Amino acid sequence: MSRGRGPGRGPSRSNDLPDGGDQLKVVFVLLVGLSGGLIALQSNAPLLVIGAAILGGIVAGGALLWYLIWITTD
Repeated sequence: MSRGRGPGRGPSRSNDLPDGGDQLKVVFVLLVGLSGGLIALQSNAPLLVIGAAILGGIVAGGALLWYLIWITTD
């Protein structure tokens, strides 16, 4: 009888949960996107412009994140 690790032994880790790095990336992109919306909100822009600013900020945040990952990886 073997005492090694078999199925169901040891700590189980669900692969469905995102790790900390992925969560940080999402927060970074949302932070950039929402900051654009807050600037539009402070200037008393219409709701459509605020939504467009948030969407544009999310796109810009995604592009910035892609660039940061690109320059920091080998």
